[in-house]
Amino acid sequence: MSAGSETVRRLTVADIGRMYGDGERLPMLTAYDHPTARILDEAGIPLILVGDSLGQVLLGYDSTVRVTMTEMLHHTAAVVRGTKRALVIGDMPFLSYSTPDEAVENAGRFLREAGATAVKIEGGVRSARIVEALARAGIPVMGHIGWTPQSQHGLGGKVRVQGKSRETARALLSDAVAIQEAGAFAIVVELVPEQLAAIITSRLRIPTIGIGAGAGCSGQVQVVTDLLGLGTFTPRHARKYADLEGSIRAAAEAWAADVASGAFPGPAETVRMEEATLDEALGRTLDDRAAPGRVGATSMVDGLPAGIPLDRDL
Repeated sequence: MSAGSETVRRLTVADIGRMYGDGERLPMLTAYDHPTARILDEAGIPLILVGDSLGQVLLGYDSTVRVTMTEMLHHTAAVVRGTKRALVIGDMPFLSYSTPDEAVENAGRFLREAGATAVKIEGGVRSARIVEALARAGIPVMGHIGWTPQSQHGLGGKVRVQGKSRETARALLSDAVAIQEAGAFAIVVELVPEQLAAIITSRLRIPTIGIGAGAGCSGQVQVVTDLLGLGTFTPRHARKYADLEGSIRAAAEAWAADVASGAFPGPAETVRMEEATLDEALGRTLDDRAAPGRVGATSMVDGLPAGIPLDRDL
């Protein structure tokens, strides 16, 4: 079998573990739709998270709390259909994993109905029993500590760095170890001082995926709209690699101007039919003119020979 004909295999958590063990840094991006997922997959991104951030960046909600299981499954399935290689992780929405039984049922839906490979849940020590239940059920799970958006109201409402005091730093260390020991294959560390994130990473046997947590993590994750320059606000921890908002606006304005001037559509975007076929359809051939009852007919109606039925007459 030639190299070009080899079947592309979807990555597993074991593959991610091997990459981590080999010292590879792990890039992860969010995706919420089929075309974006296809592009990221073809770009070689190994981890794609269908984040509940879709509520804010795609659906226009004011927080992730409003995202439903139905919405998450819908978008996760689209992302799975757009990928062949990436490990797709479904973000379990608010109140979908309040108890171990509920967590297993809903996580199972991500795998069974949407085709995800793994799920992500927020929380440290408080979520360890949920992680354990999922792992015991054979469901790969990624943890998430530090700033956890679903808990924003309990964390004061305002987005802020976590772990800056002695007590909160120690709590995050405990959170990380608890999630690891419960059976998670990786942990997202969000908005944590870089020194603390690096120490957490060094004390774990599983990879950490940082977002606003410095370069000392095992990998990094970004919200794809931040990466691509879509949206009115780019967080400090994000870096914009493109300006798609500007490109899309310019394209829409240019197209509208061409429509207004008549430049669009042009010959390249237009389909024509054979003139002879059109004449036959409209009764403009010599045979039509010689038909019984029409010999010598010379009057015209709406540009057609008299007697040819128009749509309004049918």
